[in-house]
Amino acid sequence: MAQFRLQGSKVLAVDMTGDSVKAKNGSMVAYEGEMTFKKKSGGGEGLRGMVTRRLTGEQMEVMEVKGHGTCYFADRASEINLVSLHGETLHVEASNLLCTDAALRTGTSFTGLRGSSQGNGLFTTTVEGTGQAAILSDGTAVVLRVTPQLPLQVDPGAYIAHTGKLKQHFQSGVNFRTLIGESSGEAFQIRFEGEGLVYVQPSERNSIGGSL
Repeated sequence: MAQFRLQGSKVLAVDMTGDSVKAKNGSMVAYEGEMTFKKKSGGGEGLRGMVTRRLTGEQMEVMEVKGHGTCYFADRASEINLVSLHGETLHVEASNLLCTDAALRTGTSFTGLRGSSQGNGLFTTTVEGTGQAAILSDGTAVVLRVTPQLPLQVDPGAYIAHTGKLKQHFQSGVNFRTLIGESSGEAFQIRFEGEGLVYVQPSERNSIGGSL
């Protein structure tokens, strides 16, 4: 299995010995050794993935990198966070997924109105299995734990990803822009309940998630 390691906080080095990884198209910045690159379609594999992409408009340009040596990945100087999966599922915004072990399965999952609020459709990308994934954040990500006793409210524009047995609810409420007087109309939040981890970035993506 490929070995993921960070070079600083903004470059991902992946050591490969004949294995492969799936990475965001165009994110390779350098490599050592012998590598091959093959463009693949995102949003999931097979017929189901193709149908889902047609229905949701989920666009995720992916390349498969295979070879012997080390390949380096980065994306617009974004911070990179490593996530180790042990049979569980990572839910992540497509634009925040940088690289995964080839053995991990990717697909899409219905998220309800939360996805619609961001203009990204009603689905989010899923990564399942055992292996490592690298996700991107605008600034250093904060990993927040959710427990049955302590639910979590997140601004949709700051949400990156989550793992664990979590339920999401899209609800009206107050967000940061409302508090400082930079929002008009009704504000919205994502409420997470259950047991798991939520990844939040300190900079909100351009979206209409805060007010509709």
